[in-house]
Amino acid sequence: MTDFSMLGLKPKLLDVLKDINIETPTPIQARAIPEVMQGRDVMGLAQTGTGKTLAFGLPLMHMCYSDGSKPSPKTVRALILAPTRELVNQIADGLFPFIKGSHLKLNRVVGGVSINTQINRLERGTDILVATPGRLMDLIDRKAVRLDETTFLVLDEADQMLDMGFIHALRKLVPMLAKERQTMLFSATMSKQMNEIAQSYLSSPVRIEVSPPGKAADKIAQEVHFIPQPEKFELLKELLCDHSDELALVFARTKHGAERLSKNLQRDGFEAGSIHGNKSQGQRERTLKEAKSGKIKVLVATDVAARGIDIPAVRHVYNFELPNVPENFVHRIGRTARAGRDGKAVAFCSPTELDEFRAIEKVMKLRIPIATAASWAADGMKAEPKPKKPQGGRRGGGGRPGGPGGQPGAGKPGGRRRGGKPGGNGGAPKGSGKHASGRPPRQKQRG
Repeated sequence: MTDFSMLGLKPKLLDVLKDINIETPTPIQARAIPEVMQGRDVMGLAQTGTGKTLAFGLPLMHMCYSDGSKPSPKTVRALILAPTRELVNQIADGLFPFIKGSHLKLNRVVGGVSINTQINRLERGTDILVATPGRLMDLIDRKAVRLDETTFLVLDEADQMLDMGFIHALRKLVPMLAKERQTMLFSATMSKQMNEIAQSYLSSPVRIEVSPPGKAADKIAQEVHFIPQPEKFELLKELLCDHSDELALVFARTKHGAERLSKNLQRDGFEAGSIHGNKSQGQRERTLKEAKSGKIKVLVATDVAARGIDIPAVRHVYNFELPNVPENFVHRIGRTARAGRDGKAVAFCSPTELDEFRAIEKVMKLRIPIATAASWAADGMKAEPKPKKPQGGRRGGGGRPGGPGGQPGAGKPGGRRRGGKPGGNGGAPKGSGKHASGRPPRQKQRG
């Protein structure tokens, strides 16, 4: 399937696709849209950035246009659930051009903004509602909306929804929907619990898998630095200076860690901002807008806040701290190399994160190239038989620790070392400031 016109979509939808210069369906779109149009339940496995929004959005809008009727007050015809505010906004923004100027009503409901405004908008009925489970439950409790006429359900980023504890909300919400409905579930990973959800809420679904679970986008170049935690901040600054004109996304594990890291980068002259759960919706939206406009060059985020970030300009993703859940690593690096672009993902691994790193490689089914080796990393890899050390080779880090092209602790090629004062999570030496040229200072190299 190489052309949207072959999918049987309404002419209005095809016209908008042409206006926004989308000509060819992505693999998930080409395979999912025909199945949804035939009324089948769909379970789609695809990474972020593969076009999932239009894979379910186009057939939903086609069916709403075909029906021609208007929703009753306070009812919803099609419900799209997503785990975060950012993802809800991304989905709604992606669908809006297709219904602009039509009779269809698209609403979004998220926390962090006025619930009264949302109640007023829902009063007139909604064709397509994009929502986070928590705020939707609040609105149902207030009798502001009902789902008994909802005949289409989409669970987007369903794996993250489960990770965030929304399984209880799902168990309450789904029985409220019309018994005769069509359900679509999209996820980047497929755990045992995800399979149980699919069996509970989907009826004889078509399974569509465009990339194996845990597989990163092909255009993402990856590397790992085995480095003690106190030295991470100086290494991050040095790497950021290598591409100071390009947007970078840096992941921290906690809300407080993300805020501290962002402030330390700002102190040392970087144009940085942060998004995490302690930020209001308005603050998060302003920071994302600044990142998209180029005002911010370094965006520090937590896993939860980053879901739904769609900034094609992100060229570099840094895992300053590795996630506890290995599948989240796939979601993190999926923020780069979007829409066919190239991207780079860099992981920092301290001695206490070796178990997480091994789990990540196991899920991704690949070996991440090593940029900075360490003897403690080689010692920790007990699951692999150690290859024989090369005879007479120069010291320097091309291969895995202890393997061809490098010896444990050899570091980068030429014996280059990266270091700095201990700073913990974003702890840097005080008084760094900007360089006279306005460029953040590079870490002085040591022999």
